[in-house]
Order: sequence, then structure tokens, then C-alpha cells
Amino acid sequence: MKNFFHKTIIIILFFISIYGQDISVDAPKIILKNIPFKISFTGEMLNNDSIFLFVNDTAFTPNKVSEKTILFNKITISHLDGPINLYDGDKIVHQFERKIISGWVSILPPIIAIVLAFIYRAVVPALFAAIWYGAWAVSGFGVFTLIPSLLNTFNYYIVNTIIDRDHAIIILFTFMLGGMVGIVYRNGGMHGIIKHMIRKANTPKKGQFAIWVFGIIVFFDDYSNTLIVGNTSRLLCDKLKISRQKLAYLVDSTSAPVATIAVITTWVGFQIGIISDSLKNIPEITETPYLLFLHSIPYSFYPFLAITLVGLVVITGKDFGPMLIAEKTARSIKTVNTDQKSNSFEGSDLFLKDGVVQKARNAIIPILVLIASMLYFIFTSGEGETLKDILGSSDTFSALMHATLLSALTAAALSVGQGILTINETLDAWFSGLKFMLMGFLVLVLAWALADISKDLNTANYVVSTLGNSIPLELLPAAVFIVSAILAFGSGSSWGVMAILMPLVIPLTWAVMNHSEGENIENMHIMYSTIACVLTGSVWADHCSPISDTTILTSMATGCELMDHVKTQMPYAISAGLAALFLGTLPAGFGAPWWLLLCLGVISQVLIINYFGKKSSD
Repeated sequence: MKNFFHKTIIIILFFISIYGQDISVDAPKIILKNIPFKISFTGEMLNNDSIFLFVNDTAFTPNKVSEKTILFNKITISHLDGPINLYDGDKIVHQFERKIISGWVSILPPIIAIVLAFIYRAVVPALFAAIWYGAWAVSGFGVFTLIPSLLNTFNYYIVNTIIDRDHAIIILFTFMLGGMVGIVYRNGGMHGIIKHMIRKANTPKKGQFAIWVFGIIVFFDDYSNTLIVGNTSRLLCDKLKISRQKLAYLVDSTSAPVATIAVITTWVGFQIGIISDSLKNIPEITETPYLLFLHSIPYSFYPFLAITLVGLVVITGKDFGPMLIAEKTARSIKTVNTDQKSNSFEGSDLFLKDGVVQKARNAIIPILVLIASMLYFIFTSGEGETLKDILGSSDTFSALMHATLLSALTAAALSVGQGILTINETLDAWFSGLKFMLMGFLVLVLAWALADISKDLNTANYVVSTLGNSIPLELLPAAVFIVSAILAFGSGSSWGVMAILMPLVIPLTWAVMNHSEGENIENMHIMYSTIACVLTGSVWADHCSPISDTTILTSMATGCELMDHVKTQMPYAISAGLAALFLGTLPAGFGAPWWLLLCLGVISQVLIINYFGKKSSD
């Protein structure tokens, strides 16, 4: 009897070693009806010519056979009656099961996120609800899987996205930069820069010019830009009889636009992260996410035109629309509001320490360390003879993390070394700056999780299969710009819209490029432009939306009533936005050079100011 059991075990192990050994399958977690998908198998016994796949009553032969790997591509089914079987002759060597759902279900998670954000004006609950629904869809909509799907949103999707190395680096980069901002604000460094620059601002025009320059200098974060420039400039504006509406416009229209196109900001980690996740299923694109982002900057027409329009308003001294009335009213006021609290972050953890000598170098040095070390780590980690090759092969994620760590340590060392802050005060200031990044961090993590859900549901495949042949290649960037603007206007969050749209837009753009005439390399300007339109379309809508987070924050920081800010800024945002769309994005899709279109956009804003603008009485 003992020998019988031994022989039985040996026979079982033998068959397992032949037909069950190390055969792994790469297949969609959920199958969409009538949408092509692919399945690949990897294993020792997969080089046999008699291998085929059996689904329902149909046999599929391999599309590609390589050493130990077999690929079945473009499989399309309308139903699924049982398990999917891999046969070697007349024997099953691997078997697995999948659920099948209608293709339109796969696009519901991002739609749910968008609709709920419209209704409740809150992106975080909207994203979470969308992830929950997506996890339920992956499980096949079972009645008893609804609650387990809720749990999976945490213990699977959210956990997995946090422990991803690239995601973790982006999180650390964002937190370190936020912490550095907190330190240089507490130690008086940022105030020192502003105090030094406004010393000669003794007229409304000079004061507005100084604020415009501040907005460009504080380039590394839109929230920091809004809070620092807005709060520290309120007293100056009151003294020079500049309206709070004008201050809010100057601050709002330089913060996000500058952060969108600057190459070293808290936005960069977020933008590179969502671009990177969107490229996972497109191995044909060899450019790194950072290089794609850099190439998209010339097609970011709205931020450039918005910043330019602010400069034109300041230099010419002309305004139009409700802003002109606000400025005339401010100039006519005889008494000046001397709000002594306008130099502080009221109700905030970010504040200037009492009695600190405000030295500009305490902010300039950490910022210079940030920029210099960022460039150093990018160039030393890359290889190649050309700048494009070096940037394309560099470890950008690590460079971001190293640079922000060094800048935060430099800010801390300057504060403690000069006796401005104690170690505990420095840590508290760092944590205060970090807390301003927490909401962005939460949106980012949920957006990553939603991207993973969309990947599991094959959302991109459905969108590509449905729309890939119906949108003209040349009109795609303009369509993306409009969609991004509509969604951001309703949801109030540019980051949320970026995170929702980017994983859909990049695969769609690539599919449209594949279906168009010409080589993909000749049409890469379309890819660059659509990436830019996701980012800039949402920023444009942010400037017009009364529920935008940056609009609300600007209103608070500048002491301007919210709807007054929206009403006075909207004509300027519409002017720059329409020029960006019709003079920039639209002709760029047909191959017009970006630099020529940008010049046309600038000229259009000059004409707008000269024709519609009028000077306020000084």
C-alpha cells in the first residue's frame, strides 16, 4: 500500500510537471462584449504547434509564438458560456475563468466621478465612489460582492497605487517641496523677497507690475503662489489704491498658469505621474513621461497667453469689463484700508514668526539649490550625446526627490544655523507646508486608483474601439481642450479632471494616430498638443469657475469677495482662452508651427487691450 501511494504521487507530480508547470496567463480581468482583447501564456511547454485557445465553441490559433510565450490577439466574443481553455492537442494544459460585461460599463467610473463632482462640488467623494463602482464591475456585479468591492478599493487598489515606487517618489517630492515652502515662509525668506522687490513700487502701475513679477517668481506651486503673493500684497494694494479684484486677478492668473508650464513645480510630479500611468499599455511610445511633458509645453497656449495678458494689463494700465469699474472705484476712495493682518495667513498653520528679520536669501538659496540640484541629477542620471537623449534616459523621478530633499534640508539648516527657528519650530514649519499638500495628495492617490480601475475594465480599449476612427486627427486636440474645460468648470478641480482624462486621452490619441495617414512620428505633435490640452483646458476653466479650489483660495488670500473675483476675472480668462483655442490649438492640429501661433495669440491680446481697454484715473 505504501508503494502504491508513492507511485501515485510520482505520477501526479509527473503530469503536473508536464501540463501544469509554471504556465502563467496575462489576460484582462474583465472581458468586454464585442471589444477585441488579447491573452498571452508563458511556460515551458508552449512551443508546440498543436497549441490553440478554446473560447465558447470557437478555437483560436496563436497570432505570435516565441520562446516559452504564445500570444492570442484580437479575440472578440459576445458572450462567455464557461471557462477559457488552452489546449495542447486534445489535452487542456491551462484553464481560467473571467466575467464578461457590456463595453459601455467600462466608461462609467470616470463618468460617475465627473457627474458626482458636478453635483456635490467635491472631487474626493466622487473619485472614491467611482473606484468603488469600478471594483464592483470587475467582480461582475455580484450581489454578494458589493461590500467586498468596497473593501477592495482600500486593500487592493489604493494600497497598490501607494506602494508603487514611482508613485511613492512623487508623493515624497510633493511633500518635501511643500515642507520647504513652509520653512521659507516661517523664517521670513519669502517675505524678504517680496519686501525687497516692492521697495520702489510707489504707484498703482509699479505695484501691479511688482505683483505680476512676484507671481512669476513664486513658480513652484500654485497654492503657495496664491497664499504668499495674495496675503503679502494686500497691504500694498490698499496703500496704492489698487482694487482687491485686480489683486485677485493678478494672483490667480499667474499662479496656476506659471505652475503648469514651469519645469520644476509641485505640478510636475502629478503631471508626470498621470502621463506615466497612461503609457503603460502603449509600449510603442519610447519617450519618457518627462520628455512628453516637456514637448507639450510649447503647445500650452492658454498659460502663456494668460500670463502675457496680465503683463499687458499691468504695463498699459488699461482694463475692460467689470474690472475697469472696480479699479475706478478703488482709485476714488479717499481713505485707505490699513488692514494690519493682511500680511498673515489668517486661520492657517503657515505664518511668519514674530520678530524675524526678513532676509530674502533664506528663500533664494533653497530655491537655487532646488533648481541646480534638479538639473544636476537629471543630467548625471541620463546618457547620450544629445540633450534629448540625456533627458529621455534620465531618472527624473529620483532627481525630483533628491532635489526637493536637499532644498528642504538647506532651508532648515539656514533657519536653525542663524538662530531664526529652533529645530522643533523648523519641523513644525515643514509640517505646516506639508499639510497644504495633503488634499492634492489625496486626489492624486484616488486618481491613480481610478486609473488602475480603468485599466482593469479596459476602458481605453472601449474608447479607442468606439471613437478611434470617428474623430479627425487634426481636430482631436481642440476637442480635448473643450472637454477638459467643461469638466473642470463643473467640478472645480483641474487636478481631478487631469487625472480622469489623461488615461483616456493618451490611448485614444495614439489609436487615432494609428488610423491616420502618415507615420506616427510625423504626428507626434498631436500627442504633445492633446497632453497640453488636458492640462491647460482645465486650468482655463478654473479661472472661470466659482467653485474652483484656486479661485476660492485666491478670494480668501486677497480678501476679495468670491463672486466679485469671478465676475471681474472672467472677461480676461475668456479672451485668453478663446485665443488659445482658435489661434493656437486648432491650427496646431493642422501642423502650423507653435511659435507662429503663439505670436498670433499675443498679438490678439494686444489688440483686445488696445481696442476694449481703458485707463483708470490715477
